[in-house]
Amino acid sequence: QVQLMEFGGGLVQTGGSLTLSCEASGYPFISDAMGWFRQAPGKEREFVAAIRWANGSPEYADFVKGRFTISRERAKNTVNLQMYMLNPEDTALYYCATNLRGRWKWGQGTQVTVSS
Repeated sequence: QVQLMEFGGGLVQTGGSLTLSCEASGYPFISDAMGWFRQAPGKEREFVAAIRWANGSPEYADFVKGRFTISRERAKNTVNLQMYMLNPEDTALYYCATNLRGRWKWGQGTQVTVSS
């Protein structure tokens, strides 16, 4: 059973940066892609970024292009999300997820709060 553990959330000022990390545990770990989603209070969960596990090809939501970078470390079963130029609209609970054959499995989430 794969478990996902997120790290790195916190409080940051507008214009600041944070890096989120997610480690997948469980053997064997098999994934088609890993990604990040977020959910702000009163809103639906939305896609942020994902990365193909095999070739590292990234995909981003339009609202984070140029500000966020997703990367993976296959040897550590880890995916990272570097976030720059944060603004209050980025405040949300950020979830790590792994996708296998079209199904996403979620972590518990880590809170990111951006103060104005």
